[in-house]
Amino acid sequence: MLQGTGDTQARSKRLRQDMSSAEIALWVALRTRPAGLKFRRQHPSGPFTADFYCHDARLVVEVDGAAHDFGDRPVRDAARDRWFEARGLAVLRVPAGDVFRECDAVVRHVTALAIDRISHRSAHAGEDRA
Repeated sequence: MLQGTGDTQARSKRLRQDMSSAEIALWVALRTRPAGLKFRRQHPSGPFTADFYCHDARLVVEVDGAAHDFGDRPVRDAARDRWFEARGLAVLRVPAGDVFRECDAVVRHVTALAIDRISHRSAHAGEDRA
């Protein structure tokens, strides 16, 4: 499992107490373990904190509010995504508005992607043993 540095762990703990409304709405759904999948919220990973992380699927889910479209945020988000992807993690970015409008659909999408990644990894693990 990816771990954070001491600073990241402390920041992640603070972020758990100060989640956005969209993150809270998605967490309410993900904490029920849809399809048996365990998600962690505000999970420290190296120098970053993932909004949500499913270890079995190696999937990071980021909830992006409007601020992610302005200033240097798009460049910072892209660098962050590359950091996660270099470690074998997939990153799914979900607009906050989608969480508010279609939370059930977002959860179905996140769940389907996670299941697909787990299935894909399992199939390749079987090839490695053959």
